Amino acid sequence: MSDSKEALLDHVDSPADPPPAYDLPTKPRGPPLPRPPPLSLPVLNDLRTRRVVLASQSPRRRRIIGYLGLPIEVIPSNAAEDLPKSLAPFEYVLGTATKKAQAVYQQEITNEEKGEPALILAADTVVVNTASGSILEKPTSEAHHFSMLRSLRDARKHKVYTALVAMAPLESARVPGYAMESHVEETDVVFDGDVSDELIMAYVRTREGADKAGGYGLQGLGSILVEKVEGSYDNVIGLPLKATLKVIEAVMAKADDEDRLPDDQVLDDGDEDEDEE
Repeated sequence: MSDSKEALLDHVDSPADPPPAYDLPTKPRGPPLPRPPPLSLPVLNDLRTRRVVLASQSPRRRRIIGYLGLPIEVIPSNAAEDLPKSLAPFEYVLGTATKKAQAVYQQEITNEEKGEPALILAADTVVVNTASGSILEKPTSEAHHFSMLRSLRDARKHKVYTALVAMAPLESARVPGYAMESHVEETDVVFDGDVSDELIMAYVRTREGADKAGGYGLQGLGSILVEKVEGSYDNVIGLPLKATLKVIEAVMAKADDEDRLPDDQVLDDGDEDEDEE
């Protein structure tokens, strides 16, 4: 083992404070990333005066979407994440993100105090071990965490999927009452095959990856486990920003549907109402 890795192990094996339990959320470390001036795009400028809900309590997702300069309101979804792991990873992650978005939409669409949200954005991220095909989410114990990271090292390459689902109320309020757009981002991550069991355990004991799908944080100390990333870097962190902007633009364009309703449809709807009366 190199001197640098030995020094790292000496440092992380003797933490100043006891690590948090696996059933408790970990606190984000270090200062927040610097934010550039907000993008001046019509869709973002309009949303900055309206309710925008992020259906996730992930501090990493909130930090990334914060680059768009939106007034983010965090309302975690209470939807059960119980889809069968027998689903294909694409279906699993998209189905879970859709459930999150729909649960918060149903909860907030009739919010009399704050008013209905203009946009709800939900996401879900999973790591897939390409050797076994198994879907990995957050580790549940130290032993599980160690086993998870060792399996990713032995497989060398794994995939990270993040599903984005955006919902917005239709201006026309016609059935079903909302517009929906979704996207699934796929990124390949290659672990360093020379990472030792000792280093993996030292990293596990830092608890940095305890609240992360796959059990590691690419944006932090977990980068020592990774050899390279093929695809979107911020997708591995939890939210691909470029795809997020595209989904927002698409769903808000769909939601603004009043001007696209044919005049005869509006008249027909009115006539039908009169006949029913």
